[in-house]
Amino acid sequence: MLIDFHIKPFHSNTVLLDLFCMTMPKNSYSWHWKKLADLEVVILYRIMALRSEVFVVEQDCVYQDLDGLDEAAYHCFAIDSNDQPVAYSRVLPAGLAYSELAIGRVVTSASVRGSGLGHELLQRTLQHCEHTWGHQAIKLSAQEHLQGYYQRWGFNTISEVYLEDGIPHVAMLRK
Repeated sequence: MLIDFHIKPFHSNTVLLDLFCMTMPKNSYSWHWKKLADLEVVILYRIMALRSEVFVVEQDCVYQDLDGLDEAAYHCFAIDSNDQPVAYSRVLPAGLAYSELAIGRVVTSASVRGSGLGHELLQRTLQHCEHTWGHQAIKLSAQEHLQGYYQRWGFNTISEVYLEDGIPHVAMLRK
């Protein structure tokens, strides 16, 4: 396996390690952790298309996906051998959505569901959070039926069920 490390400054005294696993046999993906400004336009377009495909079309939920927070976010995503994003999450620094770090827009393409890629996505997202900010609490708003998925990763439900864009959600926290 060929590993290609890219080190990019993102603050005056720190660097962000952007690790790409570049081997592309069947069922392998290249993983990325980037700020919006560092995304190629075509990849950004494909990420937005995946988010829309799942959150708007599949879930039949009309909502404002482009909420003004993507510029401040870090984006964790997997690209398949056809240069298509198949898994994606967005991480917001503490103080933007919540007082804690926030994970959101967690999505996998229908073509990879059931393959374990969603778990790898969350594992990599959590690892990037730890590497970037150290150990900090992380909050998310989970669709109610996904509580068990997030509980496996150390998140605890901290709210009653509420509606977000017409879909039942719960607030969850990982300390």
